[in-house]
Amino acid sequence: MELELRHLRVLCAIADAGSVGRAATQLGYSQPAVSTQLRRIERHLGEPLFERGSSGVRPTRYGVEVVAQARDVLARADAIGHRSAAARSRRSLRVAATNSPILSGTVSRVRTRLPELSLAVNSVYASSRIVELLEEGTVDAAIAADYPGMELRHSTAVQHRGIVTEPTFVALPSRHRLRQCAQVQLADLAEDAWFVTPDDGAGWPGVFYDACAAAGFAPVTVHEFLGDQTQLQSMIADGFGVAMVQPTLRPIPHIMVKPLAGSPLWCRYVLAWRPDTVGDDVVETLFQSATAAYRDLVGQAPHLRDWASRIWNIAGA
Repeated sequence: MELELRHLRVLCAIADAGSVGRAATQLGYSQPAVSTQLRRIERHLGEPLFERGSSGVRPTRYGVEVVAQARDVLARADAIGHRSAAARSRRSLRVAATNSPILSGTVSRVRTRLPELSLAVNSVYASSRIVELLEEGTVDAAIAADYPGMELRHSTAVQHRGIVTEPTFVALPSRHRLRQCAQVQLADLAEDAWFVTPDDGAGWPGVFYDACAAAGFAPVTVHEFLGDQTQLQSMIADGFGVAMVQPTLRPIPHIMVKPLAGSPLWCRYVLAWRPDTVGDDVVETLFQSATAAYRDLVGQAPHLRDWASRIWNIAGA
């Protein structure tokens, strides 16, 4: 067997969809056909590329490398002798972004790779509002968020692609009673006060309250908070509560960021765009820039690397 571009597209579709079935639907194939294709590719490469679970599939460590290489090959192949009229004609790009640490690194890389492109960035908290802005044509592209089983909804005027799906961690004051725990049981935080960000129109904070209910409690005290991360961390450090946070968060002194046992909460960052105004080459640059920005953040988050190492060790045991 020799790898062809169609095989690489299958791998990327599975990684983006997080499910063989959803990938098959997007590709227009049957699920058995995609499953068979994946098995053949894994046999050819000699290692599993995806971990199977009840909620879908996730790339293995080797799978992450292979999918990244596949995306690079596909992008280069798609660019051969082709540049869309939209990409040639546009000289500016209006971007909306939810609260995401990948934004700065993404914008910096896009400016380096496409210096002729003028970027205008609009901070928008609610992913539902981001979709509205895309539908209206007010913005051209965006970084939004959604949650497993609650995929971002939009019309055919908009397309989206998953950037990364990450577990949600918890930020605690360094003197917290659970400070010695490598990971925290959500149920053990039943009596703590919580800082919770407002409704994002995509599923938050409903997914948080659902996870608490599944752990057997309802938060006793909730502070609704939408401010900068430094201010939030200062409140946590002073002992006013705990909060769900992104695993790439860099804690200030007197703050600890820890994984939740069983990873009951996950969030996906999504690149969304209007294909009628954004060329394929710009989309690929945005995506590659966002994934590279995320890799940099992981490199600066030892608590996330330690968690990932434990997970991979368990999976490989």
